[in-house]
Parts: sequence; C-alpha cells; structure tokens
Amino acid sequence: MVQDIDDILQEINRGVAEMIDAERVKNLVKNYYEKGENFYVKAGFDPTAPDLHLGHTVVLNKMALLQKHGAIVQFLIGDFTAQIGDPTGKSATRKKLDQETVLKNAKTYEEQVFKILDPKKTVIMFNSKWSNELGAAGMIELTSTFSVARMLERDDFEKRIKAGNPISICEFMYPLLQGYDSVAMKCDIEMGGTDQKFNLLMGRTLQRTYNIGKEQAVIMMPLLEGLDGVNKMSKSLGNYIGVTENANDMFAKTLSISDELMWRWYELLSTKTLGEIEELMNDVNNGKYHPKKAKEDLAYEITARYHGEEAAKAAMAEFNSVHSQNQLPTDMKEFSLKAPIWIVEALSQCGLSESNSQARRDIKANAVSINQEKISDEQLKLGAGEYILQVGKRKFAKIKVE
Repeated sequence: MVQDIDDILQEINRGVAEMIDAERVKNLVKNYYEKGENFYVKAGFDPTAPDLHLGHTVVLNKMALLQKHGAIVQFLIGDFTAQIGDPTGKSATRKKLDQETVLKNAKTYEEQVFKILDPKKTVIMFNSKWSNELGAAGMIELTSTFSVARMLERDDFEKRIKAGNPISICEFMYPLLQGYDSVAMKCDIEMGGTDQKFNLLMGRTLQRTYNIGKEQAVIMMPLLEGLDGVNKMSKSLGNYIGVTENANDMFAKTLSISDELMWRWYELLSTKTLGEIEELMNDVNNGKYHPKKAKEDLAYEITARYHGEEAAKAAMAEFNSVHSQNQLPTDMKEFSLKAPIWIVEALSQCGLSESNSQARRDIKANAVSINQEKISDEQLKLGAGEYILQVGKRKFAKIKVE
C-alpha cells in the first residue's frame, strides 16, 4: 500500500514547478485510500478570455490526476474578481468586465474544462456568491489582515511604482479576494501557475487568519512553452494551440514543435506514466523508435483528447496525404479577388499572412508558393485565373481572381 502511495505521489510531483506543504498533499492522498475521505482542490479562472489553450491545460491535467486519487475539484470562476482584473504581470490597470460578459464567458469555460476534468468530481463555483455577501464591513475587515508594505513586495507592483505607473486601490483587493476565496471554499490544495505565487500564498495566510482549521497546500505548475519553444504559450504571441481548434490544425501544429520541446510537452500534457515516457525516450535515443513517430503519437493523443479517436485518425491521414505526398488539403478556404491583385495583398486578404508586412517577410523567407511553386518576387501581380496559395507547410487558400 505504501509503495502505491509513493508511486501516486511521484506522478503528482511530475512536472511540478513548486509544491508548498508536500506533507499535507501526501496525507490527503493517504487519507483517501485509508479512510475514503475526499479532499478539495481549488483552481481559479477569471472569465476574461475563456478560450483555453494547451498552456492552461497543464493545471487542469494535474487536477484530473488528483481526481483519480480522491480530489473533488472546485473549479472557481472568478465572476466577482473579473470585474477588478488581476494585476499579475500587468504593467497597466485592466479594463473591467460587465456581468453579462462574465457569465457568457463562464459558460464557455464549463464546456471546455469537461474535456479534461471528470464532471462527477467537479464543482463549478462563482466567487460573487460570498464576495457579495461580505458587504462593506467584511471588505474592510479583510483589508485589515494585510499590510501595504507586504502588498508592495509583489514584483509587478514594485516595478509599476518604480516606473511611475498608477496602481488603483482596488487592485490591492485582488490578491486579498483570491485568498478569501480559499477561506470561503475551505479548500485543501490550491493550484495555479508559477506567476500566481503571491496570490496562492495569500490563501494559506488568510485561512490561518480566519482560523478555519486548515491551511491549504499549494501546487504551482510551470508555464508551458509555446510552439516556438521559447516564449510561454500565449494568444498574443500566436504560439498557441486552442483546445477548440479543429483536429487537423491541432495535429499539424503539434507536429511542428522541436524534438526537444516534444519531451517537455510529453511531461506536462501526456497521460502516459513517467515510466512509459522514459522508456520511449530511451527507445528514441537508441534508434529503436523514430522521433517523428514519437511526435506523431503525442499529436494523436492530444487531438484524440479534444476531438475523439476518429477525428485524430482522420487528422493523421490528412496530414500524411498533404505533407508526405504533397497533396493539397481537402478543406481549403476559397476567396474571390479582383484582378489584378498584388500577391502581398492576396496573402493578407486570405488570412494566410497576418498583414502586408508579414506577407513580405513570408515571401522573403521563401515560405510562399503559388500552385506549389515557390515565389520570391514580392511585387508580383496576379491576373485573372484560379490559384492555390500556400504559406509554410500548413496554410492554404484557393483564390479566384476575376
């Protein structure tokens, strides 16, 4: 039995950036197996941008693992705190969201997270319930639990003061309210990214201050590197895979990552055990298994998780027919453009390049083909006719110029 617990804890520790109070995590899992007692794991999501990408799923995957070992996940949608906006890592004050937008975004979250979490072991919660009940007196009492000096220890606040950028008082409330969520929810573990450390520790502090009889452990997951292998996955950098993206794109984008990044993604995104990944890595290093095949396996696993086995098989077949046999994709978008059209404008109008300047860069990088022939002339004008435009390996469009 003890050996089993050690194996479980090894899986729980996998990929974790930092764990505070590992002993408590161990005891919670042990209690579940010895006494059948469930424990509560909280993760907060502010519904400002509800389209999840694979970077967000690192925390969700870990929570799904904990659900197998006794956890009830408290998936907290911060509808109250979203109206303040989390200042973490931000250098300017964020715009507030209205209640209607918050609730609409919250619904989108629900639909997406159950692709990963077990709905039977998940409770969706909204922090407006207890935050509204606090009232003015409760809010003032909450602010008395923490000093301004301690608040200013936060890295991003410190930087903004040095740069002479304003911080509103309500932004001081954000970490306090996130910490108070842990008091109201009585959670045993709180999870988040490494960029949330200050807020996550606030939950421990306030549970102690409000004397609720427990002090949450904290599990921090690293920020997943995006497709470029350098920056953290982010919509603004365009290096992301969204969980609602179509199966073909999801499969192809995963295959585009470097071999080095592939192992990082295996560690943080795959449901294979540590032992299985180690074996796979050894086989690749010994030449028994091709790294491209290992990457295909990962792309298949990720695509199947969000779209099902059939769609993953079809995406793999589509990728192989387009890329291995130089065939054209079956689902190309079609556009009608007026003749004559400058190639740079054609690329940006079809959405193959994000802008005219990006289209020029793509041509310069030898990434643009017309009818499967590479082009280098950025002044090219297309006369009447039908053309297949391609940028890189994955972007295609059929255009009719008339």
